Parts: sequence; C-alpha cells; structure tokens
Amino acid sequence: MEAGGTEQDYLVLLYRGEEKVYVPATALDRVQKFVGGQASPHLDKLGNERWSRVKKKTRKAVDEIAHELVKLYAEREARAGYAFSAPGELYREWEATFPHVETPDQLRAIEDVLADMQRPRPAWRLVCGDVGYGKTEVAIRAAVKACLDNKQVAVLVPTTVLAEQHRLTFTQRVKGLPITVDSLSRFRTAAEQRGVMEKMSRGELD
Repeated sequence: MEAGGTEQDYLVLLYRGEEKVYVPATALDRVQKFVGGQASPHLDKLGNERWSRVKKKTRKAVDEIAHELVKLYAEREARAGYAFSAPGELYREWEATFPHVETPDQLRAIEDVLADMQRPRPAWRLVCGDVGYGKTEVAIRAAVKACLDNKQVAVLVPTTVLAEQHRLTFTQRVKGLPITVDSLSRFRTAAEQRGVMEKMSRGELD
C-alpha cells in the first residue's frame, strides 16, 4: 500500500478487538515468530497496560540474571584452578600430524583454549562455528594437552550418534600417543557401560 507518498509492502499484525498494526517490509527484523509449543498466544489490545507490565517484569528478570552472572564470573575468577603446562615437544609433534590446513579462526580458537588451560583459573570458553569449522579438532587439541598432563577428560555430546562419531574421531587422532579413548552411550550394553566406568575410575581411560 501507499503511505507518505511511497508504495511498499507491509506485514499486518492483528491485535485483540480487530485492531491492526502495519509493519513496513523495511522493519521486518523487529517482528519475531511466536514460539510456545501448542499454546496459543494471548492477544493484547493496542494501548493495553498488560504489555507494559510484561516488559517491566521481563526487564527485572533479565537484570536478576545479569546480576547472578556477574557474581558467578567474579567467583570463578577468584577461585583457584589447575594450570596446565605449556605445550611441549611431544604435543607439537602430534599437532603437526593434523591432516588438514587449519583456518586462521581455528588456529586462534586452539591457541586461546590452550592459553586458558595454562591460567591458574577455571577455564570458561565457548567456541562457536558452522558445520565444518573444525570445532571437534579444537576439542581434541585441548583433550590431548590435558591427557599429556596426566588428567582425564570427559567430552559430553547431545546424541548417541555423535558419541560414537567422536569416539572414532578421537581414537583415530590420538594414534601413536599413550592415550586411551572409550565412550558411554545407550549403544553400549549394561556390562560394557559398567566396564567403561570401572576402567575410568581406575585411571585406565584417558
């Protein structure tokens, strides 16, 4: 439709009482799809105080979460952690066996994680990247560094398929190193799961 002498597309938002708001196509980034399972959203009336109350309540909840996060980070920084040693010759020789060329972003993530591990504070880092970014290799480098310092490593994944894929990938990558890899998932029998847990508790698994 035309508004202010300019014709363009609009999205129509329907409110309670058949009231409407026209959102120009240039402002569609300000509209989000309702996500709430099977529940139907409660429609507001334009100018209603309910929306203001919801926003106020949400702001308060966000402020409380932010306060808790600041407190958590402060406690984390004050807490002593384990400082791993710097990567040695064995680690660097193994690292050079990586069959691909690392991207600059991947190299930076690896070095950042290794630097975190050498600080005497609990590490707290999130590595984000698209499929194919090389996040698994970043995790493998950190795991190998920890194992070479005689620490055990647990890698948590969201699916059984990924657990098996990671078991195979980690096992392949640590060939030639004194590191033992195994996995726990519902793909393993109860007896196998008990065996893995027992070996882990005895320090026979890295």
